Amino acid sequence: SDIFCILDFRKMGMKKVRLEIVGLSYSQTQSGAYALVLGESTGSRRLPIIIGGFEAQAIAIELEKMTPTRPLTHDLFKAFSETFSIEVTEILIYNLVEGIFYAKLVCTDGTREVEIDARTSDAIALAVRFNCPIYTYEFILKSAGIVLDDETLPSNENTIAAAPTEETVSSNPEGEYQSKSTEELKNLLQTALDDEQYELASKIRDEINNRK
Repeated sequence: SDIFCILDFRKMGMKKVRLEIVGLSYSQTQSGAYALVLGESTGSRRLPIIIGGFEAQAIAIELEKMTPTRPLTHDLFKAFSETFSIEVTEILIYNLVEGIFYAKLVCTDGTREVEIDARTSDAIALAVRFNCPIYTYEFILKSAGIVLDDETLPSNENTIAAAPTEETVSSNPEGEYQSKSTEELKNLLQTALDDEQYELASKIRDEINNRK
């Protein structure tokens, strides 16, 4: 019976849980870092992950449906894959070792399925482009997951700072934009996009959306 208990425990621990992107914010405690918060689709647990600025930018651009003047690395990967009929069907965050998350892409060309190792931040940047589901295992959520209300995401820095590693940038808009007209903001947004200043563009977009 002891053997069956061990097998049942392992089976429960390896249960896959679907995740959604809950928040992406600039970390006030780690210079140049961003906090990506994933949440289980049918529960209240959150999985915060500290990622780099470039990866955060790549995720934010797609979430905000911005179109860069030139394709970013993740856009190039998608175009390359689709050209050769390769589809990314899911992302799996499959391990957590010494504070580092490990992820992989599950890909198919229609005849065979292949798993490709990837950094978690890159995997999620591709997930939003391929519109594919993100999963993790139950044992990872039990180990690193926290119960975090959506309303506390931007300000709960103590929790986020301790998150394992690898705001759209959706922090409050800068005060300087609040005094500008919507038309001026739209012009600034286009200029930021043309100059590939995507973090700035994201903040301007936030201010425009707040006025709707």
